[in-house]
Amino acid sequence: MKKTKLLFQKIFLLVLLLFSCIVHGQKYHISIKDSLDGAFDLSDYLIYAHGFIVVPTIITEPALGGFGGAIVPVFLKKHAPVVDENGKKRFINPDITGGIGMYTSNKSWMAGAFRSGTIIKPKILYRVMAGYGDMNLSFYANNLPNQNDQEFKLNFRSTIFYTQWLKQFNNPKWSAGLQYLFLNSKINLPDFNFPPPFVEPKDIKSTISQLGVAIQFDGRDNIFTPDRGIRLQSDFFWSDNILGSDYDAWRVNLSAIGFYPLTKKLIGGLRIEGEQALGNPPFYLLPGINLRGIPAARYQGKTSLVTEAELRWDFYRRWSIMGYGGLASAFNDWDKAFAKPVVYSYGTGLRYLIARKFKLRMGVDVARGPEDWAYYIVFGSNWLR
Repeated sequence: MKKTKLLFQKIFLLVLLLFSCIVHGQKYHISIKDSLDGAFDLSDYLIYAHGFIVVPTIITEPALGGFGGAIVPVFLKKHAPVVDENGKKRFINPDITGGIGMYTSNKSWMAGAFRSGTIIKPKILYRVMAGYGDMNLSFYANNLPNQNDQEFKLNFRSTIFYTQWLKQFNNPKWSAGLQYLFLNSKINLPDFNFPPPFVEPKDIKSTISQLGVAIQFDGRDNIFTPDRGIRLQSDFFWSDNILGSDYDAWRVNLSAIGFYPLTKKLIGGLRIEGEQALGNPPFYLLPGINLRGIPAARYQGKTSLVTEAELRWDFYRRWSIMGYGGLASAFNDWDKAFAKPVVYSYGTGLRYLIARKFKLRMGVDVARGPEDWAYYIVFGSNWLR
């Protein structure tokens, strides 16, 4: 499930949001003041706090009730840069290994584990994630004739496993490889006046097994809060009974994210994403709109198109103000791409440079969609991928 995958990715990156943490194996005092400006800074903790860390995290996704918490125990291992055969220095991301326990205000919960690392010599980047969740999510019937969209609250009991293995090219900004998604779900349907029109009998208890390929270019100046550079990625997933899946379907994702300094203190960003589903995927794997201010799965179709722009103004020392807005559409047929009004969102936020040596900022965003307000705890960038 794309939203579940993105949730896992953001949570395991949020493990670096240290502080209400327990550190074991710390051999000497590490200052929380930066050596250059004396401000509060966690760079040295991110570099030197080897061992077992317990990190509390806030969950603010509207589709999960709007509020919740997670406890994330994690191990970090830092790698020194290496010099390749061509004499060029290659920087290695730290290995991250940990788990998660999550609970939200609508009684959703999840437990899981993850690892992200690098096999250095062959230049292989990998991610492995697995978990089990009892999740209460809202889905909507968007195509009812002469009626407003109808909300249906469904309970999912799901087991998920995802892995990705990418081989870096001679130019390490380019990488390509394989990925795999396994998702086994049982859906509980509460009593309705009429059953959800989008739920088919085989959806009640189903297995998804998808094999995919991915290719990406990442030229950003850092992976957390970029000031310049672009990231391009294309994903293709294939689901078939040959792989043990209950569905025959394909999915193609295209993503482009770019940043550019308009002035010394004003950074502009642009994001364009598209997703296309082919065949007969289950309703919970249909493309949706991923914008701040819009709950997950609120708008779905066989195709989704999203564009979003943002500005970051570094107005005072480590503090920044954000402004952003986006437009998106989800539809089933290209000839009816804009038959319904285009979905919009906009908002503002505040950031603090919490780890200067990593160019890592964190903060809070407040966003308004077509129907309601939402808020988000942001680590690095809302476009973290």
